[in-house]
Amino acid sequence: MTKLETFENPYPNRDYKISHVNPEFTSVCPKTGLPDFATITINYIPNKLCVELKSLKYYYLDFRNKGIFFEASTNEILDDLVKLTDPKWMEIVAEWNTRGGIHSVIKAEHKSESWNG
Repeated sequence: MTKLETFENPYPNRDYKISHVNPEFTSVCPKTGLPDFATITINYIPNKLCVELKSLKYYYLDFRNKGIFFEASTNEILDDLVKLTDPKWMEIVAEWNTRGGIHSVIKAEHKSESWNG
């Protein structure tokens, strides 16, 4: 797996929201072996660390050939990024392309115990 990297939050004493949008996320359906396509949006309020974007891009590419359900990939991304950055708040929104007439949106959220937002 690609190593995710961080950098220090330049404004750790201010709550501000960061959004990163990847409209080209791909993975593989574990049932059919067919590709799944999604737009993944990361919204977060950093604590001391921010995620570095080049490493995030390569991290996403690790999913390209991975057989994984929508729900699992969304929560895996959240778990990995929370473990990496320890944000005050983070939300992952995965908006999956329509397949079989069904459009799915999966949201997973983390709130730090110390954050009062």
